[in-house]
Amino acid sequence: MKEKDEQQRRMVAGKLYNSSDTCLILLRTLTRSRVDRYNRTRAWQIVTRTRLIKKLFPNGGKSPFFEPPIRTEYGENVTFGDNFYMNFGCMLLDVAPIKIGHNVMFGPNVIVATPCHPLVAQERIMHNYDDGFHCWEYAKPIEIGDNVWIASSVTVCGGVKIGSNSVIAAGSVVVRDIPEGVLAGGVPAKVIRPITDEDRMFAAQNIAPPTGE
Repeated sequence: MKEKDEQQRRMVAGKLYNSSDTCLILLRTLTRSRVDRYNRTRAWQIVTRTRLIKKLFPNGGKSPFFEPPIRTEYGENVTFGDNFYMNFGCMLLDVAPIKIGHNVMFGPNVIVATPCHPLVAQERIMHNYDDGFHCWEYAKPIEIGDNVWIASSVTVCGGVKIGSNSVIAAGSVVVRDIPEGVLAGGVPAKVIRPITDEDRMFAAQNIAPPTGE
């Protein structure tokens, strides 16, 4: 594997880095060309989609299914487990690492965004150095546990961890950690209540549980 560029190492480590770095621009361009190809595929081109997902997300698990259009910046900074599903219009902005567990579901228009920008305007705007233009930013990693459902139009911000078996209600903005096994929602998202046996639906509708459960 090619050694990482210095700015790429700083980026993944969460330090201020120059997003105008030539190496990073080339990586983003390659990823976006693959994303564009994926988004142009037709519903019946399952084999082609599977191959493109593997190229886009080399650290992904088995049996992902993504409804186009999708968006990502690098792809290689995303790790996901088996059976990851994304509905239409989702974004994985993986400047810092994004880690997603097994059996995770995203509703439409979910945004998982690791990038951050300096609050001080003088540090945030583009500057011209001797070696060219620099645009300084940084990022915070995101971690999503197993069996999580993130409903439509949720934004998950950098630095957040969402515990396994939790549900994030539609339209929420997640800016702080969410524990395991809860329903959370709102702007900013807060824990609404635990998910309990009273939420089970199989028995009430005469549906047998899967074998072994």
